[in-house]
Amino acid sequence: MQLKTSLAGLLLHALGATATWTAYQEYLSGLPAHVSKHQDPRPAITFEPKQPFEKFPKSPSRGRNCYVQSHNDMETDDSPYILDAINKCNNGGRVIFPQGTTYVIGTALDLSQLCHIDLDIQAYIQFTNDTDYWQANGFFQTFQNATTFFELGGEDVNVYGGGMLDGNGQIWYDLYAANIYILRPVLFGTIGLHSGSISNLRFRYSPQYYNFVANSTDVVFQDINISGFSQSNNTAKNTDGWDTYRSSNIVIQNSVINNGDDCVSFKPNSTEILVQNLHCNGSHGISVGSLGQYPGSYDIVENVEVYNISMFNATDGARIKVWPGVPSALSGDLQGGGGAGRVNNITYEDMSITNVDYAIEVTQCYGQKNLTLCNEFPSNLTITNVKISNVHGTTSTKYEPISGYVVCSSPSVCSNITLDGIAVVSPSGVEDEFTCGDVDASLLHGINCTTVNKGSN
Repeated sequence: MQLKTSLAGLLLHALGATATWTAYQEYLSGLPAHVSKHQDPRPAITFEPKQPFEKFPKSPSRGRNCYVQSHNDMETDDSPYILDAINKCNNGGRVIFPQGTTYVIGTALDLSQLCHIDLDIQAYIQFTNDTDYWQANGFFQTFQNATTFFELGGEDVNVYGGGMLDGNGQIWYDLYAANIYILRPVLFGTIGLHSGSISNLRFRYSPQYYNFVANSTDVVFQDINISGFSQSNNTAKNTDGWDTYRSSNIVIQNSVINNGDDCVSFKPNSTEILVQNLHCNGSHGISVGSLGQYPGSYDIVENVEVYNISMFNATDGARIKVWPGVPSALSGDLQGGGGAGRVNNITYEDMSITNVDYAIEVTQCYGQKNLTLCNEFPSNLTITNVKISNVHGTTSTKYEPISGYVVCSSPSVCSNITLDGIAVVSPSGVEDEFTCGDVDASLLHGINCTTVNKGSN
């Protein structure tokens, strides 16, 4: 225990009683009594019980090791050391961030050209709190003003090791409360990766989304532990667990997510996505969308399978959210509407809910508070072939006795939405009472439909 105690003592002054200090203490508590320099075996990737839409390419073993140096002082930027090790071990090697070591990243890292490489992260990695630098230098991702600390892309890349990435989010939560237009970085940017895995890691205190997966194919996320709530009165907002965008054959599985926005969200042009075996707490559900945000765009979310989800203390369980056919403003930094596209072949199966506002929500009036206007200008985006089955548990008091909401902006843009085996109960004991509109109620098996004003809640 000598290493832990001395290192913790050195860092106490630098970190103070902050969320970052809490994350670092958590990292230390998971270390063995005697830390040794070693390489972790790459975790086995298996798909159970559901299989991905397409077979994943095999990843060969690596032939050499490169250990990343560190200043180990929690102050000095270690980015040059990281880039040096990656350059030496790219094309066939393993980069090792040793156990018990700390790293500071204060430089936006372009890791977009990786090839046949493993990143074995056993260490604690913290991104600096220089908000001016990151707003000016983070990688801009075009969608919803997202930026990332780094871009991890290329071919055949595996990241694992049991370590922790800390986004130093508290300063961002407080800054966003004062200025909603700041550019908050995503903790883990998987951008343009074709064949790879990210597994057995802990993500803490992301300024915005925890994962943004864009322009990528054949990537699996497994055994990821996400957490990081604000320790001030300023809520950690938009901290989605995963957002997928312009990507296909992505698997997200066997993970625990404690956050304050979508547990997983399928953004435009997400296809062949499998999500299974997740524990989600405090989220906005497993969400298709939002879609149709940008006029002139054609958004597709198609062939998505969601299986075996435990959802706690959330706004939604299974959710589809589409902007209307007219511009709308949900907030100053989130507005849109008028885009086109389709949602097709979406399956949610086996979801357990506890204290969730809506067990199921389908809306085509996302962001539009003027429901008359939404109905006058129905969504340009169609929703077809959606099956939601075996959802059970309890809802919150927010919409009691209503437990779900399935409302389209026009019957011409919604078809074949099926609900089966739904058993959700409001706190007063009312079971399966939903708000319904412009859908085929005969396909909502066992649901008691109440027709109320159409539109978003």
